[in-house]
Amino acid sequence: ESKFQKEMPTNRFVETSFWNFDSLFQPQAHPARDMQDTFFIKDPATTLKIPQDYMEKVKSTHEVGDCKVGGPQDPAATPIGSLGYRNTWSQAEAEKNLLRTHTTAISAQMLYKLAQQDKFEPKKYFSIDRVFRNETLDATHLAEFHQIEGLVVDRNLTLGDLMGQIEAFFLKLGLKDIRFKPTYNPYTEPSMEIFHWHEGLNKYVEIGNSGMFRPEMLRPMGLPEDVQCIAWGLSLERPTMILYKIDNIRDLFGHKVDLGMIKTNPICRLVK
Repeated sequence: ESKFQKEMPTNRFVETSFWNFDSLFQPQAHPARDMQDTFFIKDPATTLKIPQDYMEKVKSTHEVGDCKVGGPQDPAATPIGSLGYRNTWSQAEAEKNLLRTHTTAISAQMLYKLAQQDKFEPKKYFSIDRVFRNETLDATHLAEFHQIEGLVVDRNLTLGDLMGQIEAFFLKLGLKDIRFKPTYNPYTEPSMEIFHWHEGLNKYVEIGNSGMFRPEMLRPMGLPEDVQCIAWGLSLERPTMILYKIDNIRDLFGHKVDLGMIKTNPICRLVK
């Protein structure tokens, strides 16, 4: 691990709604925040550990976008062109505890910590750890799975930098025919889903998501105006399914896994 590249401390499964959603500029009315999609914690149900000054900036960005000057296209506005969601932001909603739905909750905390330094320095962060979603189980979905996440924060990054990073990443995994599809994420713009062909399922399967973090996420943290952050996340299980031609994710991870397969398969497979 170099000074430039750092593994994120993802060894805490329980997060707050603030770091999991609000700090990412995800609206409080977003359907992902419903109990049908997220596992909320009953005890303790809430947290008291949210940085007060930063929380006020996030609240303002959600409600009015901190667009102090002009309209949506005014370059003097900060963040540029943002009007927020024009909804009342609830601190009580942000304080709810949950099982994290993505490791991006940790990415937000790392970026906030970086922004508090006296002098900005470029960073690369990565993690591999478990996340939880209230999903309907099928051949490609589980209620808990492993997420691989990477992000690069530096000055003057572009969408081309992001696509190049993703292609190089998957090439090292042996996956060459990567395709991108525009999508919407509350906290990235532009955003892209990542697809690869699965021979067993005979279709392109989504294996990841990516984008450039929005200024509404980065500026309240205190990062400089010319700093961008490119990020991508993918499940560990789906690329493994493609690489080793596994048709059902439940054969790879979970209580239905064949222990005989686990015992007899090699720990590491070398692919030419």
